Amino acid sequence: MAKTDRRSVLHAAAGTCAALLGTPPLTAAPRRPQSQVTRPEPLAADLVFEFVKVAHTDLDATRQLLQGEPRLIKATWDWGGGDFETAIGAAGHMGRRDIAGFLLDSGAAIDLFVAAMLGRITVVQAALEGQPSLFHVPGPHGIPLIAHARAGGEPAATVLEYLTEFESSRG
Repeated sequence: MAKTDRRSVLHAAAGTCAALLGTPPLTAAPRRPQSQVTRPEPLAADLVFEFVKVAHTDLDATRQLLQGEPRLIKATWDWGGGDFETAIGAAGHMGRRDIAGFLLDSGAAIDLFVAAMLGRITVVQAALEGQPSLFHVPGPHGIPLIAHARAGGEPAATVLEYLTEFESSRG
């Protein structure tokens, strides 16, 4: 016969009382309220893929798809292996200022990579001064921050210069 101690008796009694009263035991995970808003169905994967794909190169197709499904503005495609990409991320590494501008005007969130491509020096400086390790965080497809500035061409020249100096000063 197993030895019974005071702690195990109290624990068993608490569990029994909780079961009889219909309350969850203290160790149960909190439950979501039943009155929560019902969410719409997830976006179709093929639609998300197409949106991210066209945002690399085709402003008209990007505009058309977003007009048909506005929720795409926040959609992310999973290429696998931890490589996630949004439409604005696609425009960013391709240097497509026109597509990135359209997406920003449509409610997309800017990220550091797109800011670099667009030549937003104050955004890039503030981010790297606050968190220098961001310089080494890879963007979509593993593309580095400095490559996004290169893709931005002349409008991003100041950012490219800053990133080049930042890299050399930190070894």
